[in-house]
Amino acid sequence: MTPVQRAKVWRGVLDGSVRAVVGARSALFLPFRELGMLVLDEEHDGAYKQSDGVNYHAHDMAIVRAHLANARVVLSSATPSVETRNNANVGRYAHVLLTSRFAEAAMPNITAIDMRIDGPEKGQWIAPVLAREVFAALDRGEQALLFLNRRGYAPLTLCRACGHQYQCPDCSARMVEHRFRGVLMCHHCGHEMRTPKTCSACGVEDTLIAVGPGIERVAEEAAARFPDARRVILSSDMGSNAQLRERFSEIERGEYDLIIGTQLVSKGHHFEKLSVVGVLDADLGLAHGDPRG
Repeated sequence: MTPVQRAKVWRGVLDGSVRAVVGARSALFLPFRELGMLVLDEEHDGAYKQSDGVNYHAHDMAIVRAHLANARVVLSSATPSVETRNNANVGRYAHVLLTSRFAEAAMPNITAIDMRIDGPEKGQWIAPVLAREVFAALDRGEQALLFLNRRGYAPLTLCRACGHQYQCPDCSARMVEHRFRGVLMCHHCGHEMRTPKTCSACGVEDTLIAVGPGIERVAEEAAARFPDARRVILSSDMGSNAQLRERFSEIERGEYDLIIGTQLVSKGHHFEKLSVVGVLDADLGLAHGDPRG
């Protein structure tokens, strides 16, 4: 919103002519005269935490704000945060359950694939069972999604000759290969360098190998596996917001058969023709000691 629009809303809230506000974190600080209810949609989302300028967690501040105004709070989520779920379990919060989905939508059938038993060939990441499901969906004229929450081509680059691993010189995090752009990038601080041809530790040529899957590597495998499918890759580092919105519109119109994407395709979209979702390296988010994994 422009500063003029923001000022207009601020005045409308102050004089009471604006009765309902849909806003981001900063909307908490509007001068409500008679606040009656605060609704936090997707209350588990990490985006409620602000770390630049003033540090605060809008989730917790909303509860404090409602308490000061003697207002009600609705914390809405299909996957509640650990704290909220615990507060509901011990009776601090009232727990309201929605037992059916919007428009009577059915719950999906979820199957876990043990990659030790039904895994793909070495160097590949799409299990045979999943590949068959994708082929079946494509044959029916439906769409399929391959989801991996890891940008780039591979999360680790190392030298076969000496074992050297490429780490960020600024923060020691592993450098992630982005093959489409020809760079190694630190996802922690943003440091970049051109992908080298020789190992910087031992000087041997053509010994650098990519270890593990990233979204670009999955797209490469998908191109080989499903050559006739119309494919699109969606990742936050591939294009502007306007370009991403255009891709989403094209998917909704059925212009793509196979969608390969990171977490930005996993929530808030309604693709009617999408019937199969493959979550690759599914225990990825559980392996780093994150209680919200």
